Amino acid sequence: MAASKGKRQTVRDMVLSLGLIMVAGLVMYLFIPHDDTAPDIKRVDYRVELLTARRAASYPVAAPEGLPSTWKATSVRFRGDDFDAWHLGFHLPDGDYVQVEQSTQKRSTFIDEATQGARKSEKTEQLAGRTWVRYTDGRYDALVLESADGSTTVVAGTASWAELTRMAESLKTA
Repeated sequence: MAASKGKRQTVRDMVLSLGLIMVAGLVMYLFIPHDDTAPDIKRVDYRVELLTARRAASYPVAAPEGLPSTWKATSVRFRGDDFDAWHLGFHLPDGDYVQVEQSTQKRSTFIDEATQGARKSEKTEQLAGRTWVRYTDGRYDALVLESADGSTTVVAGTASWAELTRMAESLKTA
C-alpha cells in the first residue's frame, strides 16, 4: 500500500509542476512585448560618397536620377583600393531590392559576385543607346553594361525586369 501511495504522489507532483511551468510560460508570453511588423528601413544619403567616388574612380561613376521618393537608398560604399568598386543599394516599396554595382575588376568575377551566380542570357535591352545584357538564374537577376573604358556596370536585384530597367534608365554619370 505504501508503494502505490508514493507513486501517486510522484505523478501528482509531476502534473502540478508541469501545470505551474505552463502558467509561467503563458504569463511570460502575455507580458513580454513582441512585434511582428517589419522594421523601418533607414534611408541613407549617398551624395558625399558619390562625389568622392566620381573624383577618385578611373571611370564615370553612375547614380540614379529621377527615381520615385518611395525607393529608399539603404546602402552605399566606394572602395578605391578594391578595383574602384562602387555600390548603391535601394529598397523598393514592395520589399524588393535593387543595387547598382560598378568596378574595373575582371568582368567574369565581378559579374558573378554582383549577381550572386547569375548566367548570361541571349536577351539584351537597348537603353539610352547602350546595349545591356540580361543575366538570370542567380540569386539576383541583372542587367549588365560592359563599357569600353574597362569598367562594368551591373544593375541587379530581386525586383522585376521592369524595375531593373527603370533603374538602369535612370543612371547618370555627371
